[in-house]
Amino acid sequence: MGLFGIVFTLEMLTPPDYVMGYLYILPILVAKPELDRRTTLPITTIAVFLTLLNIWIPGNETIHPAMVTDRLITVFALIVTGILTDRNHQIESTLAQQQAKLQVQSKLASLREDFTSTLAHDLKTPLLGAIETLKAFAREQFGAVQPKQKSVLDTMIRSHQTSLKLVETLLDIYRNDLSGLQLDLNPIDLVAIAESTTTALLDLAASRRVHISLNYGESDFRQFLWVNGDAFQLQRVFANLITNAINHSPRGAKVAVVLGTQAGERVVKIVDPGAGIQPDEMPHLFDRFYQGQSDRQASGSGLGLYLARQIIEAHNGTIWAENRSPQGAIFGFRLAAINPPAP
Repeated sequence: MGLFGIVFTLEMLTPPDYVMGYLYILPILVAKPELDRRTTLPITTIAVFLTLLNIWIPGNETIHPAMVTDRLITVFALIVTGILTDRNHQIESTLAQQQAKLQVQSKLASLREDFTSTLAHDLKTPLLGAIETLKAFAREQFGAVQPKQKSVLDTMIRSHQTSLKLVETLLDIYRNDLSGLQLDLNPIDLVAIAESTTTALLDLAASRRVHISLNYGESDFRQFLWVNGDAFQLQRVFANLITNAINHSPRGAKVAVVLGTQAGERVVKIVDPGAGIQPDEMPHLFDRFYQGQSDRQASGSGLGLYLARQIIEAHNGTIWAENRSPQGAIFGFRLAAINPPAP
């Protein structure tokens, strides 16, 4: 109101050739951060009214077209200022709301990750204790065990080991997200890792009546596929992808591990004859906790593929998934090839 009074006084005290109405822009801009949006229109209307009023008041000058034109131009400038000020206020308000939401979501995500990491760490010790205790029972350290009891104990041990693996995977994922994946890089043979991992998963494949085959690309004979990598981490990638293929294959099916070289890269493909991948699943397959649609026969934690992506990307490689014709899915990755190490 004070600014309006000052500008109006200047309008009255100066000749009509001097248009002071432009200065009403100042109170419009000042009022924007101080008052709410509803005041912008009334303030702009008052400024327009006072600018036009100066045509007749104080009334000691002859009204001519130039005077009217100057004030109409001023009115237009005031209206544009009011509109832009109101629009800017809306944008700032929207941005402030979005920023507040992002801050809340960030805090919730941080709390969730801290809680999950702490919980997983606290679960690891009792699981290890339970597994060792069950193994002691199975070894009959606490007395004789009947065959039926032995079967139950074996099932409980496998179940606890699966839970332990999930907990360890979860801890690794949060550790990798926080500080990055630390690799122990050495020349390694992907074929040797594929063979050892396949052997370790034979029991799982047998329990689901799934056959695993190793194919060496265009050659029917074993070959060497050397890369610079972390053997332990790449073995986890093989284990996660082959386990995923076994779990998503029907009984009696065959999972193929295809190894080869293409354009200076070592290429690994795990092929399963399962239900395939829905188009809307493709962008999310390697996201954390994503489990896919119900038509894939087995459900997991949604961590295995995410961990595999972390490991392959840490090796500067590429991991992908695609549908197989006529049925099934292919999960694969590529790593840069190196020459065989010297004997």
